Amino acid sequence: MRYFKKRRSSTYNDSGENDPMSGVANLFDIGLVFIVGLIITLFTAYHLQELFSEKSELTIMKKSKNEELEIITKKGKKIKAVKVTKKRVEGRGERLGIAYRLEDGAMVYVPD
Repeated sequence: MRYFKKRRSSTYNDSGENDPMSGVANLFDIGLVFIVGLIITLFTAYHLQELFSEKSELTIMKKSKNEELEIITKKGKKIKAVKVTKKRVEGRGERLGIAYRLEDGAMVYVPD
């Protein structure tokens, strides 16, 4: 007889089906998955996985709004940024020394 007891019905449901905020949590999770997927897609489309590799060499040219170029070079763990402008420099000067390019691409300045 204990299985035939009348069950009590209540208006409050503990399962959370009537909670209006339960859908917001699901939307937040979907948003996070979408953002991570978008970041992975952009890194793949622009071949930016090489930024995280220690052995890769990468050169990026970036142009700013005021027409200045910036060249970003990554060789191994070294990252170097150089700004290039279209301005010309004129004037007189004197020789200060000699610059040499080594086999590894580094520049060495030797004063006179």
